[in-house]
Amino acid sequence: MKLTDNSRFILNQRYLLKNENGDIIETPIQLFRRVAKVISEVEGKYGKSKQEIKRFENEIYKVMINFEFLPNSPTLMNAGTPLGQLSACFALPVEDDITKIFESIKQTAIIQKSGGGTGFNFSHIRPKDDYVKSTGGVASGPLSFMDVFNAATEVIKQGGKRRGANMGILRIEHPDIMDFIVVKEKEGKLTNFNLSVAITDKFMKAVEKDGDFELINPRTNKVCRTIKAKVLWNQLCLMSWKNGEPSVIFIDTINKGNTLPEVGMLETTNPCGELPLLNFESCNLGSINISKFLKKGNGIDWIKLRNIIRLSVKFLDNVIDANKFPLPEIKQMTESNRKIGLGIMGFADLLLQMGI
Repeated sequence: MKLTDNSRFILNQRYLLKNENGDIIETPIQLFRRVAKVISEVEGKYGKSKQEIKRFENEIYKVMINFEFLPNSPTLMNAGTPLGQLSACFALPVEDDITKIFESIKQTAIIQKSGGGTGFNFSHIRPKDDYVKSTGGVASGPLSFMDVFNAATEVIKQGGKRRGANMGILRIEHPDIMDFIVVKEKEGKLTNFNLSVAITDKFMKAVEKDGDFELINPRTNKVCRTIKAKVLWNQLCLMSWKNGEPSVIFIDTINKGNTLPEVGMLETTNPCGELPLLNFESCNLGSINISKFLKKGNGIDWIKLRNIIRLSVKFLDNVIDANKFPLPEIKQMTESNRKIGLGIMGFADLLLQMGI
């Protein structure tokens, strides 16, 4: 394998297996063979012969060592190990209940310890200063609980192979939305979160008409106040320009494309926003390096690309069966729904090679 110094450094730091003393005990070639073996063995579950299994192992081994396709980091790190957690992305529910909130924090710690990232929608939590019947006091609001999730991630990343990451989403009609929009105005807040505002069709129509927009208490489902839609929109645009956050997620549009509406509503995404997920779903990702598909004469080798796409989809689907899931709820949802994410990388390199 032709590896750059940077590639070798990253492999040594994060991906190659180590013993209890921290000594590296495998080569890059052995890493890819380990992954190929674990993923190909799933074929036996579907009645494939030993010869067919070995052929598939060699095919996926070849595309990985040629860097034509690579799976997400947890698959490379954990395949064939006692941990065996192979997914990159998870979504967890956050309910308006103190016990369930801290159960979600515990589940987050378990997932992130295994190398996964987590997405949350905090819109169900009652707003700051709202009434709490059990204590007679007032609520602290979703942002205060996000601080706790953020702190848990900070602690877990110290012992992990890579830092944890979260997606935090709040709906545009939540009474605390303005605080959410400006929370990262000062550096150092929620550093383990990417933030997105869930934008609805109703809100965008109010922006277009320069109309009022109702903020709704999720505990009572009643309007608590109104605000000019453009005031919210302009503040959101300003903060996105100033600090790069929050971004937006068009939540109604995403749910129009929800392939499993009878299972649940899509409320959040994985930490980098590539994939909307239902609560307790996980997803494993992979990327095709399209810079490897340029023929002489500057054309794309479409037949080779088609074959790699089919091989990659089969690989990612097999990861679901090979996976050791961190929670029983996640195992049930993922094996039922079988979400995968196949993307591309190397586009800029491809253009450069084509003289564009």
